[in-house]
Formats: sequence, C-alpha cells, structure tokens
Amino acid sequence: MASLSLGGLSVNRGGGSSSSSSSTKKSLNARNAAVERRNLITVCRFSVKTLIDRSCFETIDDSSPEFNNFAAILEQILSHRLKGQVTWFGYESPRSFWDYIRVACRKVSQNCICSIENMENVSSSRAKGRAWIRVALMEKHLSEYISTALRDFKTTRRFYEDGAIVLGEEANMLAGMLLGLNAIDFSFCLKGEGLDGNFPAVIDYTPYLKFTQSSDSISSDEEELRTLGSSGSESSTPENIGPPFIMDENSWFNKCKRVKQKYQLTLEQKGYLEELLRLRENQLAESVSQNKLLLQRIEDSDLTHKLEKEQLEYIIVELQDQLKSFQSLDQLSAEVSLSQTSLGPAHSQDGDGKQDVLNLLSEGKEDTPSLLGLCGSLTSVASYKSLTSLKSSDYLASPTTEMTSPGLTPS
Repeated sequence: MASLSLGGLSVNRGGGSSSSSSSTKKSLNARNAAVERRNLITVCRFSVKTLIDRSCFETIDDSSPEFNNFAAILEQILSHRLKGQVTWFGYESPRSFWDYIRVACRKVSQNCICSIENMENVSSSRAKGRAWIRVALMEKHLSEYISTALRDFKTTRRFYEDGAIVLGEEANMLAGMLLGLNAIDFSFCLKGEGLDGNFPAVIDYTPYLKFTQSSDSISSDEEELRTLGSSGSESSTPENIGPPFIMDENSWFNKCKRVKQKYQLTLEQKGYLEELLRLRENQLAESVSQNKLLLQRIEDSDLTHKLEKEQLEYIIVELQDQLKSFQSLDQLSAEVSLSQTSLGPAHSQDGDGKQDVLNLLSEGKEDTPSLLGLCGSLTSVASYKSLTSLKSSDYLASPTTEMTSPGLTPS
C-alpha cells in the first residue's frame, strides 16, 4: 500500500483492494466453516445408519469398524472449534471435549460422570471422553447427554467459538440422529486400547463415498475407461482394469449373502410369530369357554339369590304377622292387669274365682253353655263383670255349693 502527500493532502492507494480482500477472506472462512459442519453432520448420519444396519447381524463392540468410525466422527464434532484453556501466563493450552461434557452433563439424572472420573486405568482427558462415549452408548443415554449439554447454552458458549457445530442449527439434528442408537445393544471393554488418548481420532470416509454417473454422460463407464486407456500405457489397458469390476462383483455377492442371511432370520421370526399366534389363539379359545362357564354360574347364582330373597321376604312377612299378634296379646294382658288393679283387694276372692274357672277351662272340663253364654270369652272387662255377678248368686255362693250343685257336676 502506497501513501502520497500533496500539500497537506494524503492519498491512500490500494485501500479498496484491502477491504475487498478482507471481505473475500471472511466469506471464504464462512464457506469453509459451513462445509466443514455439513460434512461432519452428513458423515455422522451415514455412520449412524451403518451402525443400525450392522447391529441386525452382529453385536457392536470395540472391534467393529463401524463403531470406531462413529466414535471418531462424534469426537471430531464435539471438538469442532473448541476453545483452549488459558493459563496464568496467558498461553492457551489444548482442551478435550470431556472438559465440556463433564460440566454440561451434570444435570443428567443418574449420570456416569463421577464413575468415569474415578476410573483408574483412564488418566488423560481425551481417554475419559472416549470412555464416556462407550458408557453412554451402553446405557442408551447418549442422546439425552447431548440434548442436556446443548440446552445449557451458557456453558456451551463458554467452551466453544463462533461457528462451532454445537452452537449452530446442526446441533438439533445431531441430538435427533443419535436417538436411533438407543435401539442397539453395545458391548465394550473399558480397559482396551481404544481408550488410548495419545492419538487423535481419524475419520475413514471411504465407506460413505459413492460415485454417481452424470445423466448427461452418453457412454458407459467401461467405454470411458477404454477411452482413457487408449494412450498406450500398459497400466491403463483394458486388460488391467478388470480388478475393479471383480471387486464390484464381490461386493454384490456379499450384499446378496447378507440379504440371504436377513431372509433366513426373517423366516425364523415368521415361524416364531406363527407359533406364538397359535398359542395365543388357543389361550383365547380357552378364555372364551371359561368366560361362558362363569357367565352361566353367574346366572345360576342370580336365580338362586332371587329364590332365597323371595323366601326370606315371605318369612319376614310371617314373622311380622306373629309379632303383631303377640303385641295384641300383650296389650290384652295389660288391660286385664289394669282392670284387676282398679277393682282393689275387696274383690280378690272374685279374682280367685275367676282364676278357678280359667283353670277348669284349661284342664279340659266340659263347658257349660249357660256359663259360656253368661261369661263370654273371659278375656274382657265386661266378661269379668258378668263372671263376678254370677259368683254373687246362689249357685256360686261357696266352693262347696259349686262342687255339690247338680248343674256343675263334672262329667
């Protein structure tokens, strides 16, 4: 940049080019950061799909290349634009993603943070982060850990720079795609060499790369390879381009073999489900028959209950009638006792005579029609008065006369 001074005027040459170059640099940096984020998120999605597909045929452990690639991808994502730790002297030392996870995931219920911190064979921060990935996958809580950490935006801002994946829109996609790993049963050894934190994780992109021929291409791949090999070199002749096609046939053969294994597994599951269906049908038929039997028992019990209820109602009515008759007899006896009390001690002899007559009647003596006509039922006050008047006559003057009288001679 040149500067020219003319009479107090200062002219700055190249100022426009400097501003344009800085803007171009910013746009390139933004473009590179966006491409880097998109690449990591895309390859992570492919890695999750391959893990789910592989889990259908074998158990996922430390020896699985699909898992090792996924662990490397997740480690790269969580380490993307991670801030360094500033020391007392102003220098910035590198930091591992475990430092962020350890702080941001404390709020997860029943978390494994303390267990990993206390592991004896794991010392470095990077190794602890790799152990956390394995433990979270075995616990089926990896998505929950990531979601909880991303919700703590203040802590995330403190650990990451602008443009990091965990600070962008891709973070929500990351938590969603990790949710599918909860359906896989992982088995890891936390004492293996995979936890070595001395070397950074490297992503293998070759399993996810696939060439697609353009639709504008006229000739096939084989013809294009022949055209490219027409230069005359031995290494590019058609005879030397056979191995890629052989490898392609091998890949198709492997794919066919996997499909056959999947078909056999499906057949076994189909037979198991059919047997289970027959068992459930038998159980259903047995339950229906038991239900009918129980319904019949309920109907019989209802009929018996109704009959017993009618019998009890009839007994209750009969007992009520007897109770009323007893109450009427008690009332009559009370009236008789009241009438005796009102007559006083002067007529006690008359009362004794009345009792004698009642005793004679109760002993089965022959009833005299004239006596019954004069006395009545002997249970009312009027009958008692007629009996008293009868005893005052000549026929009932004394017991001796009563017993010797020809009219009252017992049969």
